[in-house]
Amino acid sequence: MLEPTDYNHYKAGDVVYVFYRNPHTQDVANIQEAAVVRDPENPDGLALFLYETYYPLSSELAVYPNEQSAEAAYQHYFDGEIYDD
Repeated sequence: MLEPTDYNHYKAGDVVYVFYRNPHTQDVANIQEAAVVRDPENPDGLALFLYETYYPLSSELAVYPNEQSAEAAYQHYFDGEIYDD
Protein backbone atom coordinates (compact mmCIF):
# COMPACT_ATOMS: atom_id res chain seq x y z
CA MET A 1 0.00 0.00 0.00
CA LEU A 2 1.35 3.39 -0.95
CA GLU A 3 1.25 6.14 1.63
CA PRO A 4 1.16 9.83 0.85
CA THR A 5 4.52 11.53 1.12
CA ASP A 6 5.64 13.70 4.00
CA TYR A 7 4.30 17.17 3.30
CA ASN A 8 7.30 18.88 4.98
CA HIS A 9 9.59 18.49 1.97
CA TYR A 10 7.37 20.37 -0.51
CA LYS A 11 8.12 23.92 -1.60
CA ALA A 12 6.17 26.63 -3.40
CA GLY A 13 6.04 25.84 -7.10
CA ASP A 14 5.82 22.06 -6.74
CA VAL A 15 3.07 20.21 -8.58
CA VAL A 16 1.42 17.41 -6.59
CA TYR A 17 -1.57 15.09 -6.87
CA VAL A 18 -4.43 14.70 -4.40
CA PHE A 19 -7.75 12.90 -4.12
CA TYR A 20 -10.61 15.33 -4.57
CA ARG A 21 -14.21 14.55 -3.74
CA ASN A 22 -16.89 16.30 -5.73
CA PRO A 23 -18.71 18.52 -3.20
CA HIS A 24 -22.01 17.93 -5.02
CA THR A 25 -21.64 14.16 -5.38
CA GLN A 26 -19.79 12.83 -2.33
CA ASP A 27 -19.46 9.29 -3.67
CA VAL A 28 -17.31 10.48 -6.59
CA ALA A 29 -13.60 11.06 -6.12
CA ASN A 30 -10.85 11.69 -8.61
CA ILE A 31 -7.17 12.43 -8.77
CA GLN A 32 -6.46 16.10 -9.26
CA GLU A 33 -3.26 18.00 -9.95
CA ALA A 34 -2.65 20.83 -7.48
CA ALA A 35 0.01 23.49 -7.06
CA VAL A 36 1.94 24.05 -3.85
CA VAL A 37 1.92 27.80 -3.12
CA ARG A 38 2.58 30.16 -0.24
CA ASP A 39 -0.42 30.21 2.09
CA PRO A 40 -2.03 33.65 1.74
CA GLU A 41 -3.34 33.44 5.33
CA ASN A 42 -0.04 32.23 6.84
CA PRO A 43 3.10 33.73 5.23
CA ASP A 44 5.30 31.06 6.85
CA GLY A 45 3.14 28.20 5.59
CA LEU A 46 2.29 26.48 2.35
CA ALA A 47 -1.05 25.68 0.79
CA LEU A 48 -2.43 23.65 -2.07
CA PHE A 49 -4.16 25.68 -4.75
CA LEU A 50 -6.97 23.63 -6.22
CA TYR A 51 -10.10 24.80 -8.03
CA GLU A 52 -9.47 28.46 -7.16
CA THR A 53 -9.26 27.60 -3.44
CA TYR A 54 -6.34 27.47 -1.00
CA TYR A 55 -6.05 24.46 1.32
CA PRO A 56 -3.37 24.71 4.05
CA LEU A 57 -0.79 21.99 3.45
CA SER A 58 -0.81 19.64 6.42
CA SER A 59 -0.48 15.97 7.29
CA GLU A 60 -4.28 15.73 7.11
CA LEU A 61 -4.06 15.80 3.31
CA ALA A 62 -3.07 12.81 1.20
CA VAL A 63 -0.56 14.41 -1.16
CA TYR A 64 1.34 12.39 -3.77
CA PRO A 65 4.46 13.55 -5.64
CA ASN A 66 3.37 12.15 -9.00
CA GLU A 67 0.30 10.91 -10.79
CA GLN A 68 1.45 7.27 -10.80
CA SER A 69 1.71 7.17 -6.99
CA ALA A 70 -1.70 8.79 -6.66
CA GLU A 71 -3.25 6.31 -9.10
CA ALA A 72 -1.79 3.32 -7.24
CA ALA A 73 -3.16 4.62 -3.93
CA TYR A 74 -6.51 5.36 -5.56
CA GLN A 75 -6.68 1.77 -6.83
CA HIS A 76 -6.04 0.58 -3.29
CA TYR A 77 -8.55 2.82 -1.50
CA PHE A 78 -11.35 3.13 -4.03
CA ASP A 79 -13.03 0.85 -6.54
CA GLY A 80 -10.23 1.23 -9.01
CA GLU A 81 -12.09 3.38 -11.52
CA ILE A 82 -10.70 6.83 -12.22
CA TYR A 83 -13.45 9.41 -12.60
CA ASP A 84 -12.73 12.34 -14.86
CA ASP A 85 -14.31 15.75 -14.49
